[in-house]
Amino acid sequence: MLKAGIVGLPNVGKSTLFNALVANAQAQAANFPFCTIEPNVGSVAVPDGRLNMLSDVSSSREIVPTRVEFVDIAGLVKGASQGEGLGNKFLANIREVDAIVHVVRCFEDDDVIHVAGQVDPAQDAEIINLELALADLAQVEKRRERLKKQARTSKDAQAEDEVLGRIAVALEAGAPARGVALSDDERETLRPLGLLTLKPIIYATNVSEDDLAAGNGHSEAVAALAQREGAEVVRISAQVEAELVELGEAERADYLDGLGVSEGGLQSLIRATYQLLGLRTYFTTGEKETRAWTITAGMTAPQAAGVIHTDFERGFIRAQTVAYEQLIEAGSLSEARNRGWLRSEGKDYVVAEGDVMEFLFNV
Repeated sequence: MLKAGIVGLPNVGKSTLFNALVANAQAQAANFPFCTIEPNVGSVAVPDGRLNMLSDVSSSREIVPTRVEFVDIAGLVKGASQGEGLGNKFLANIREVDAIVHVVRCFEDDDVIHVAGQVDPAQDAEIINLELALADLAQVEKRRERLKKQARTSKDAQAEDEVLGRIAVALEAGAPARGVALSDDERETLRPLGLLTLKPIIYATNVSEDDLAAGNGHSEAVAALAQREGAEVVRISAQVEAELVELGEAERADYLDGLGVSEGGLQSLIRATYQLLGLRTYFTTGEKETRAWTITAGMTAPQAAGVIHTDFERGFIRAQTVAYEQLIEAGSLSEARNRGWLRSEGKDYVVAEGDVMEFLFNV
Protein backbone atom coordinates (compact mmCIF):
# COMPACT_ATOMS: atom_id res chain seq x y z
CA MET A 1 0.00 0.00 0.00
CA LEU A 2 1.24 3.47 -0.90
CA LYS A 3 2.01 5.48 2.25
CA ALA A 4 2.21 9.26 2.64
CA GLY A 5 3.22 11.18 5.75
CA ILE A 6 1.56 14.53 6.50
CA VAL A 7 3.78 17.20 8.09
CA GLY A 8 3.51 20.90 8.78
CA LEU A 9 3.46 23.56 11.46
CA PRO A 10 0.67 23.48 14.05
CA ASN A 11 -2.64 25.03 12.94
CA VAL A 12 -2.01 24.81 9.20
CA GLY A 13 -4.96 22.45 8.67
CA LYS A 14 -3.14 19.10 8.81
CA SER A 15 -5.61 17.30 11.03
CA THR A 16 -8.63 18.85 9.35
CA LEU A 17 -7.26 17.57 6.05
CA PHE A 18 -6.47 14.16 7.55
CA ASN A 19 -9.98 13.84 8.97
CA ALA A 20 -11.47 14.70 5.60
CA LEU A 21 -9.18 12.38 3.62
CA VAL A 22 -9.75 9.53 6.03
CA ALA A 23 -13.41 9.96 6.91
CA ASN A 24 -13.33 7.42 9.72
CA ALA A 25 -10.19 8.79 11.34
CA GLN A 26 -10.44 10.08 14.88
CA ALA A 27 -7.76 12.77 14.71
CA GLN A 28 -8.68 15.77 16.82
CA ALA A 29 -8.78 19.03 14.88
CA ALA A 30 -8.81 21.94 17.32
CA ASN A 31 -7.62 25.52 17.21
CA PHE A 32 -4.58 25.18 19.41
CA PRO A 33 -1.01 23.94 18.89
CA PHE A 34 -0.14 20.27 19.39
CA CYS A 35 -3.76 19.10 19.32
CA THR A 36 -2.53 15.95 17.53
CA ILE A 37 -0.55 14.22 20.29
CA GLU A 38 -0.59 10.73 18.81
CA PRO A 39 0.27 9.85 15.22
CA ASN A 40 -2.95 9.14 13.33
CA VAL A 41 -2.97 6.51 10.61
CA GLY A 42 -5.76 5.81 8.17
CA SER A 43 -6.22 4.51 4.65
CA VAL A 44 -8.44 5.78 1.90
CA ALA A 45 -9.59 4.28 -1.39
CA VAL A 46 -8.04 5.81 -4.49
CA PRO A 47 -10.88 7.37 -6.51
CA ASP A 48 -10.94 5.93 -10.05
CA GLY A 49 -14.06 6.12 -12.20
CA ARG A 50 -12.67 3.45 -14.52
CA LEU A 51 -13.44 0.81 -11.90
CA ASN A 52 -17.18 1.39 -12.16
CA MET A 53 -17.08 1.23 -15.95
CA LEU A 54 -15.13 -2.04 -15.91
CA SER A 55 -17.44 -3.46 -13.26
CA ASP A 56 -20.43 -2.76 -15.51
CA VAL A 57 -18.75 -4.52 -18.44
CA SER A 58 -17.94 -7.60 -16.35
CA SER A 59 -21.05 -7.51 -14.09
CA SER A 60 -18.65 -7.75 -11.15
CA ARG A 61 -20.01 -8.53 -7.70
CA GLU A 62 -17.33 -6.42 -6.02
CA ILE A 63 -15.10 -3.42 -6.77
CA VAL A 64 -11.70 -3.26 -5.05
CA PRO A 65 -9.78 0.01 -5.46
CA THR A 66 -6.17 0.54 -4.51
CA ARG A 67 -5.59 2.38 -1.26
CA VAL A 68 -3.33 5.09 0.12
CA GLU A 69 -2.34 5.20 3.78
CA PHE A 70 -1.95 8.64 5.36
CA VAL A 71 0.04 9.22 8.55
CA ASP A 72 -0.65 12.49 10.38
CA ILE A 73 1.83 13.51 13.08
CA ALA A 74 1.85 16.37 15.59
CA GLY A 75 2.73 19.80 14.26
CA LEU A 76 6.45 20.51 14.07
CA VAL A 77 7.87 23.79 15.32
CA LYS A 78 11.23 25.53 15.10
CA GLY A 79 13.62 23.55 17.28
CA ALA A 80 11.66 20.30 16.97
CA SER A 81 14.84 18.37 16.16
CA GLN A 82 16.20 19.51 19.55
CA GLY A 83 13.03 18.56 21.41
CA GLU A 84 10.84 21.65 21.07
CA GLY A 85 7.11 20.93 20.86
CA LEU A 86 5.86 17.40 20.40
CA GLY A 87 6.37 16.70 16.71
CA ASN A 88 9.92 15.44 17.06
CA LYS A 89 8.63 12.44 19.04
CA PHE A 90 6.69 11.22 16.04
CA LEU A 91 9.14 11.70 13.17
CA ALA A 92 9.93 7.99 13.39
CA ASN A 93 6.35 7.29 12.37
CA ILE A 94 6.92 8.77 8.91
CA ARG A 95 10.36 7.33 8.20
CA GLU A 96 8.74 4.39 6.42
CA VAL A 97 6.41 6.39 4.14
CA ASP A 98 6.89 6.64 0.37
CA ALA A 99 6.30 10.39 0.11
CA ILE A 100 5.81 13.39 2.37
CA VAL A 101 2.85 15.75 2.08
CA HIS A 102 3.92 19.11 3.45
CA VAL A 103 0.82 21.13 4.33
CA VAL A 104 1.45 24.87 4.20
CA ARG A 105 -1.03 27.44 5.45
CA CYS A 106 -1.99 29.81 2.65
CA PHE A 107 -5.11 31.40 4.15
CA GLU A 108 -5.67 34.41 6.40
CA ASP A 109 -7.95 33.94 9.41
CA ASP A 110 -7.64 35.95 12.62
CA ASP A 111 -9.59 33.27 14.46
CA VAL A 112 -6.99 30.59 13.74
CA ILE A 113 -3.76 31.17 15.63
CA HIS A 114 -0.49 31.06 13.68
CA VAL A 115 2.44 29.90 15.81
CA ALA A 116 4.70 32.59 14.31
CA GLY A 117 2.09 35.35 14.58
CA GLN A 118 1.72 35.87 10.84
CA VAL A 119 1.10 33.86 7.68
CA ASP A 120 4.34 33.48 5.74
CA PRO A 121 4.25 30.21 3.76
CA ALA A 122 7.81 30.43 2.44
CA GLN A 123 9.16 30.90 5.95
CA ASP A 124 6.87 28.19 7.31
CA ALA A 125 8.08 25.72 4.69
CA GLU A 126 11.69 26.62 5.44
CA ILE A 127 11.18 25.90 9.16
CA ILE A 128 9.78 22.43 8.49
CA ASN A 129 12.39 21.59 5.85
CA LEU A 130 15.20 22.63 8.19
CA GLU A 131 13.81 20.56 11.06
CA LEU A 132 13.55 17.51 8.81
CA ALA A 133 17.13 18.08 7.64
CA LEU A 134 18.39 18.38 11.24
CA ALA A 135 16.53 15.22 12.23
CA ASP A 136 18.14 13.40 9.31
CA LEU A 137 21.56 14.77 10.24
CA ALA A 138 21.21 13.26 13.70
CA GLN A 139 20.41 9.90 12.07
CA VAL A 140 23.41 10.14 9.76
CA GLU A 141 25.82 11.12 12.52
CA LYS A 142 24.62 8.25 14.71
CA ARG A 143 25.12 5.78 11.87
CA ARG A 144 28.59 7.13 11.00
CA GLU A 145 29.63 6.76 14.63
CA ARG A 146 28.62 3.10 14.52
CA LEU A 147 30.56 2.59 11.28
CA LYS A 148 33.87 3.88 12.65
CA LYS A 149 35.24 0.53 13.80
CA GLN A 150 33.86 -1.41 10.83
CA ALA A 151 35.32 1.08 8.34
CA ARG A 152 38.86 0.12 9.40
CA THR A 153 38.56 -3.31 7.84
CA SER A 154 35.36 -3.34 5.74
CA LYS A 155 35.20 -1.86 2.26
CA ASP A 156 31.39 -1.92 2.42
CA ALA A 157 31.46 0.14 5.60
CA GLN A 158 33.91 2.55 3.98
CA ALA A 159 31.64 2.95 0.97
CA GLU A 160 28.61 3.56 3.17
CA ASP A 161 30.49 6.13 5.25
CA GLU A 162 31.53 7.96 2.07
CA VAL A 163 27.90 8.23 0.96
CA LEU A 164 26.81 9.35 4.42
CA GLY A 165 29.55 11.97 4.37
CA ARG A 166 28.14 13.51 1.20
CA ILE A 167 24.66 13.44 2.69
CA ALA A 168 25.92 15.10 5.87
CA VAL A 169 27.45 17.99 3.92
CA ALA A 170 24.08 18.74 2.31
CA LEU A 171 22.13 18.41 5.55
CA GLU A 172 24.54 20.65 7.45
CA ALA A 173 23.81 23.32 4.85
CA GLY A 174 20.09 22.87 5.46
CA ALA A 175 19.62 21.20 2.07
CA PRO A 176 17.62 17.98 1.57
CA ALA A 177 19.31 14.64 0.95
CA ARG A 178 17.28 14.19 -2.26
CA GLY A 179 19.42 16.94 -3.82
CA VAL A 180 22.54 14.73 -3.59
CA ALA A 181 23.37 12.72 -6.71
CA LEU A 182 23.13 9.04 -5.76
CA SER A 183 23.37 5.76 -7.63
CA ASP A 184 20.70 3.09 -7.20
CA ASP A 185 23.09 1.07 -5.03
CA GLU A 186 23.80 4.09 -2.84
CA ARG A 187 20.07 4.73 -2.40
CA GLU A 188 19.63 1.13 -1.36
CA THR A 189 22.42 1.55 1.18
CA LEU A 190 20.61 4.53 2.70
CA ARG A 191 17.16 2.89 2.75
CA PRO A 192 17.39 1.47 6.32
CA LEU A 193 17.90 5.00 7.70
CA GLY A 194 14.54 6.19 6.35
CA LEU A 195 15.89 9.67 5.70
CA LEU A 196 13.00 12.12 5.60
CA THR A 197 14.62 14.59 3.22
CA LEU A 198 15.43 11.81 0.76
CA LYS A 199 11.72 11.17 0.24
CA PRO A 200 9.80 12.90 -2.56
CA ILE A 201 7.77 15.86 -1.31
CA ILE A 202 4.41 17.30 -2.26
CA TYR A 203 3.52 20.76 -1.05
CA ALA A 204 -0.19 21.02 -0.24
CA THR A 205 -1.15 24.69 -0.17
CA ASN A 206 -4.14 24.99 2.15
CA VAL A 207 -6.25 27.89 0.89
CA SER A 208 -9.68 29.26 1.71
CA GLU A 209 -12.75 28.14 -0.20
CA ASP A 210 -12.72 31.38 -2.22
CA ASP A 211 -9.12 30.83 -3.37
CA LEU A 212 -9.40 27.15 -4.27
CA ALA A 213 -9.87 27.73 -8.00
CA ALA A 214 -7.29 30.45 -8.66
CA GLY A 215 -5.05 30.42 -5.61
CA ASN A 216 -3.53 33.52 -4.02
CA GLY A 217 -0.19 35.18 -3.39
CA HIS A 218 0.65 32.76 -0.61
CA SER A 219 0.00 29.64 -2.69
CA GLU A 220 1.93 31.14 -5.61
CA ALA A 221 4.96 31.61 -3.33
CA VAL A 222 4.84 27.92 -2.37
CA ALA A 223 4.41 26.91 -6.03
CA ALA A 224 7.57 28.85 -6.87
CA LEU A 225 9.40 27.11 -4.03
CA ALA A 226 8.23 23.70 -5.27
CA GLN A 227 9.40 24.50 -8.79
CA ARG A 228 12.88 25.40 -7.53
CA GLU A 229 13.06 22.14 -5.59
CA GLY A 230 11.60 19.95 -8.31
CA ALA A 231 8.73 19.04 -5.99
CA GLU A 232 5.03 18.62 -6.73
CA VAL A 233 2.43 21.11 -5.50
CA VAL A 234 -1.34 20.83 -5.14
CA ARG A 235 -3.87 23.42 -4.07
CA ILE A 236 -6.36 22.20 -1.50
CA SER A 237 -8.86 23.58 0.98
CA ALA A 238 -9.02 21.44 4.10
CA GLN A 239 -12.30 23.10 5.02
CA VAL A 240 -13.81 22.27 1.63
CA GLU A 241 -12.62 18.69 1.99
CA ALA A 242 -14.31 18.49 5.38
CA GLU A 243 -17.57 19.71 3.85
CA LEU A 244 -17.34 17.25 0.94
CA VAL A 245 -17.39 14.35 3.38
CA GLU A 246 -20.97 15.26 4.30
CA LEU A 247 -22.24 15.38 0.71
CA GLY A 248 -23.55 12.75 -1.68
CA GLU A 249 -21.83 12.12 -5.01
CA ALA A 250 -24.10 14.41 -7.06
CA GLU A 251 -23.96 17.16 -4.45
CA ARG A 252 -20.18 16.93 -4.33
CA ALA A 253 -19.93 17.44 -8.08
CA ASP A 254 -22.27 20.44 -7.95
CA TYR A 255 -20.42 21.95 -5.01
CA LEU A 256 -17.01 21.62 -6.67
CA ASP A 257 -18.40 22.98 -9.92
CA GLY A 258 -19.69 25.99 -8.03
CA LEU A 259 -16.19 26.59 -6.68
CA GLY A 260 -14.74 26.43 -10.18
CA VAL A 261 -12.76 23.20 -9.73
CA SER A 262 -13.18 19.80 -11.35
CA GLU A 263 -11.95 17.56 -8.54
CA GLY A 264 -11.53 17.46 -4.79
CA GLY A 265 -8.24 17.66 -2.92
CA LEU A 266 -8.02 13.90 -2.45
CA GLN A 267 -7.97 13.26 -6.19
CA SER A 268 -5.48 16.09 -6.73
CA LEU A 269 -3.22 14.85 -3.96
CA ILE A 270 -3.24 11.23 -5.12
CA ARG A 271 -2.68 12.22 -8.76
CA ALA A 272 0.33 14.33 -7.73
CA THR A 273 1.67 11.49 -5.58
CA TYR A 274 1.39 8.98 -8.43
CA GLN A 275 3.12 11.39 -10.80
CA LEU A 276 5.88 12.15 -8.30
CA LEU A 277 6.58 8.48 -7.58
CA GLY A 278 6.17 7.32 -11.18
CA LEU A 279 3.25 5.01 -10.41
CA ARG A 280 0.77 3.41 -12.81
CA THR A 281 -2.52 1.53 -12.46
CA TYR A 282 -3.61 -1.64 -14.20
CA PHE A 283 -6.82 -3.62 -13.73
CA THR A 284 -8.13 -7.15 -13.43
CA THR A 285 -11.83 -7.69 -14.01
CA GLY A 286 -14.36 -10.53 -13.98
CA GLU A 287 -17.65 -11.60 -12.48
CA LYS A 288 -16.16 -11.98 -9.00
CA GLU A 289 -14.48 -8.58 -8.83
CA THR A 290 -12.95 -5.63 -10.64
CA ARG A 291 -9.73 -4.55 -8.96
CA ALA A 292 -7.12 -1.85 -9.43
CA TRP A 293 -3.43 -2.57 -8.88
CA THR A 294 -0.62 -0.05 -8.39
CA ILE A 295 2.75 -0.64 -10.06
CA THR A 296 5.86 1.36 -10.85
CA ALA A 297 6.24 2.73 -14.37
CA GLY A 298 8.40 0.41 -16.47
CA MET A 299 7.32 -2.81 -14.79
CA THR A 300 7.05 -5.83 -17.07
CA ALA A 301 4.06 -8.16 -17.19
CA PRO A 302 5.65 -10.75 -14.84
CA GLN A 303 6.54 -8.02 -12.33
CA ALA A 304 3.00 -6.66 -12.48
CA ALA A 305 1.70 -10.18 -11.92
CA GLY A 306 3.97 -10.43 -8.88
CA VAL A 307 2.11 -7.52 -7.29
CA ILE A 308 -0.89 -9.86 -7.04
CA HIS A 309 1.13 -12.86 -5.83
CA THR A 310 4.77 -13.87 -6.07
CA ASP A 311 3.69 -17.25 -7.55
CA PHE A 312 2.20 -15.36 -10.51
CA GLU A 313 5.59 -13.84 -11.29
CA ARG A 314 7.58 -17.03 -10.80
CA GLY A 315 5.27 -19.13 -12.97
CA PHE A 316 4.37 -16.43 -15.51
CA ILE A 317 3.53 -17.73 -18.98
CA ARG A 318 1.76 -14.83 -20.68
CA ALA A 319 -0.80 -12.09 -20.10
CA GLN A 320 -4.05 -11.50 -21.94
CA THR A 321 -4.13 -7.72 -22.26
CA VAL A 322 -6.48 -5.05 -23.58
CA ALA A 323 -6.39 -1.29 -23.14
CA TYR A 324 -9.11 0.08 -20.84
CA GLU A 325 -10.51 2.41 -23.52
CA GLN A 326 -10.74 -0.42 -26.06
CA LEU A 327 -12.51 -2.75 -23.64
CA ILE A 328 -15.08 -0.10 -22.76
CA GLU A 329 -15.66 0.63 -26.46
CA ALA A 330 -16.01 -3.07 -27.26
CA GLY A 331 -18.37 -3.64 -24.33
CA SER A 332 -17.03 -7.11 -23.51
CA LEU A 333 -13.85 -9.17 -23.57
CA SER A 334 -15.27 -11.44 -26.28
CA GLU A 335 -16.01 -8.48 -28.53
CA ALA A 336 -12.56 -7.01 -27.81
CA ARG A 337 -11.12 -10.36 -28.92
CA ASN A 338 -13.25 -10.30 -32.09
CA ARG A 339 -11.91 -6.86 -32.94
CA GLY A 340 -8.32 -8.00 -32.43
CA TRP A 341 -7.81 -5.76 -29.40
CA LEU A 342 -7.20 -8.53 -26.87
CA ARG A 343 -3.48 -9.25 -27.08
CA SER A 344 -1.26 -12.02 -25.76
CA GLU A 345 1.82 -10.43 -24.19
CA GLY A 346 5.00 -12.13 -23.02
CA LYS A 347 7.66 -11.61 -20.36
CA ASP A 348 9.19 -8.52 -21.95
CA TYR A 349 5.94 -6.57 -22.22
CA VAL A 350 5.99 -3.27 -20.28
CA VAL A 351 2.59 -2.70 -18.70
CA ALA A 352 0.86 0.52 -19.77
CA GLU A 353 -1.41 2.78 -17.72
CA GLY A 354 -4.95 1.43 -17.75
CA ASP A 355 -4.14 -2.03 -19.11
CA VAL A 356 -6.76 -4.65 -18.26
CA MET A 357 -4.93 -7.94 -17.71
CA GLU A 358 -5.44 -11.64 -17.06
CA PHE A 359 -2.35 -13.68 -16.22
CA LEU A 360 -1.65 -17.27 -17.22
CA PHE A 361 0.93 -19.00 -15.06
CA ASN A 362 2.27 -22.37 -13.90
CA VAL A 363 1.79 -23.23 -10.23
